[in-house]
Amino acid sequence: MMNPTVSILAEIPEALHQSLTDYLETHPNWDQDRVFAAALSQFLLQTGEGQTPREAENYRTCARVYLETLFEQSKSY
Repeated sequence: MMNPTVSILAEIPEALHQSLTDYLETHPNWDQDRVFAAALSQFLLQTGEGQTPREAENYRTCARVYLETLFEQSKSY
């Protein structure tokens, strides 16, 4: 299944960037895009409520992206 992607540009604190750089140096199976996808989907899962049908669908989509990102072996999106 091919998942469309969207590029985003975000400014992050220098300390967070350094932590990300350190993490990526010691985890070669991860890249910046994978980390951001996992972090963003996890944040949305933690803050989502899913009370309306649209919110519930968004919640399921975030859960799917989060799990796919965690267990991804190679870049497929």
